[in-house]
Amino acid sequence: MTDLTLAIVHHLIVFGIAAVLAAELALMRPAAMSPHTVRLLGRFDAAYGVLAIAILVAGFARVWYGAKGPDFYLQNHVFWTKVAAFAVVGILSIKPTLRILAWQKALKADAAFVPPPGEVTALRRRMLAEIHVFALIPIAAAVMARGIGLGA
Repeated sequence: MTDLTLAIVHHLIVFGIAAVLAAELALMRPAAMSPHTVRLLGRFDAAYGVLAIAILVAGFARVWYGAKGPDFYLQNHVFWTKVAAFAVVGILSIKPTLRILAWQKALKADAAFVPPPGEVTALRRRMLAEIHVFALIPIAAAVMARGIGLGA
């Protein structure tokens, strides 16, 4: 029952991350940018951070307490590919998070603040890259679940 619970939690968090990334991308458009949008982006980005921590906890709980055990995961190169993709997504998300935090600060100083369109466009491109790399994670999970990646 522990393995099932961990799997359910893990999958729900992944879907949550996908939803937050999609929502942020939908909001991150120069034409749609407004003070309200900047506030929403701050909320979504905070949720993204919480979910990222939660997926690490749930994922590594599956490694150590799941039915397959750590030997299955730690010796599987597809698992490490999945971890690496997650790390790349995290690295790609740093700049958008820092900009959104700066926008939040600017919004506190000026209630009418709207980020420059060029900055929004650049962050949108970065977020698109983030989503594309994120898509590799469930692909790797599906490959790994079929026992591919074990051995040399």
